[in-house]
Amino acid sequence: MHLLREFRRVEKYKDTSTDWPAFRKRLKRIVQDAIRLWYHRANLDSDKTYARRCSLIESRLDTLLAETFTNAEAVRLTKRLRKYRDALFTFLYHPDVPFDNNHAERSIRPAVLSRRTSHGNQSLAGADTQSILMSVFRTLRQRGLPPTATLCTALRKFITTEKLPMMERFTLNR
Repeated sequence: MHLLREFRRVEKYKDTSTDWPAFRKRLKRIVQDAIRLWYHRANLDSDKTYARRCSLIESRLDTLLAETFTNAEAVRLTKRLRKYRDALFTFLYHPDVPFDNNHAERSIRPAVLSRRTSHGNQSLAGADTQSILMSVFRTLRQRGLPPTATLCTALRKFITTEKLPMMERFTLNR
C-alpha cells in the first residue's frame, strides 16, 4: 500500500519531529487493521460483525483526520487522506478489490519502461497516442489475443469495410 511506503520515505528523508510518530503509529495501525479484516472476512461469524468492524475502522480514521497536526508531513498526509477518504477502504466493501494496487502497477509497467527507454514522449499528442496504444495492447493481451496480429487484422477489415470490427465478435483470421 502506498501509505506504508510513504511512512518509510518520511522516516528516511523528512522531518519526523513533533506529532509525526503518534500520527504515523495511529494511521499505520488503522491501515493494518483494515487489511487484516479484509483477509479474515470469510472467518467472521456474520456479515453484521464484518460491517460493524468496518464501521469501527472508518470511525477511527475519521477521528484521526479530524485532529490538527503540527508536523508538515502529517498535515500533508492528512490533507491527502481527506481528499481520497471515500476511496481509501473500497477493498473492505468489495471482496474482489485487493487492498493494494500491485496488479495495476504491474500492468502499466511495460508502458513506463517503454517511455523511459525512448526518453519520453516528444509532444502531448505523442503521449496521448502512446497511452491509447498501451491501453489497447494491454486489453488485447488480457483477452488472450496477440496484440500486433489482432490490430493488423482489425486494420485490414477497416480498410476493406470502412468499419472497425466489434471486439466481442472479433477473431483472428489466420
